Amino acid sequence: MDTLSPVIINLIIFVLAIYVGYHVVWNVTPALHTPLMAVTNAISAIVIVGAMLAAALTETGLGKTMGVLAVALAAVNVFGGFLVTRRMLEMFKKKEKKAPAAGEQA
Repeated sequence: MDTLSPVIINLIIFVLAIYVGYHVVWNVTPALHTPLMAVTNAISAIVIVGAMLAAALTETGLGKTMGVLAVALAAVNVFGGFLVTRRMLEMFKKKEKKAPAAGEQA
């Protein structure tokens, strides 16, 4: 029996990851969204470290370019994730009541 090509195996894993990721993301309740965003930011930070290592240790120009691109995209992802998380947390803060103006009764 012939063995499967590594490219085919990687493609199958990629398609399964897309399928599982889709179902996991769309079934998250709103209460869990903010904690999951924080975890996603941590994972993206790990991706930045890996991309920096890939860019530094690769000998080819294409590899260095792809590593730098990966660092840039992961940095944008982390920054955007923190912005979204901050906005989500602001939704849970109590709104302050305005003080009555001089001459008005409360």
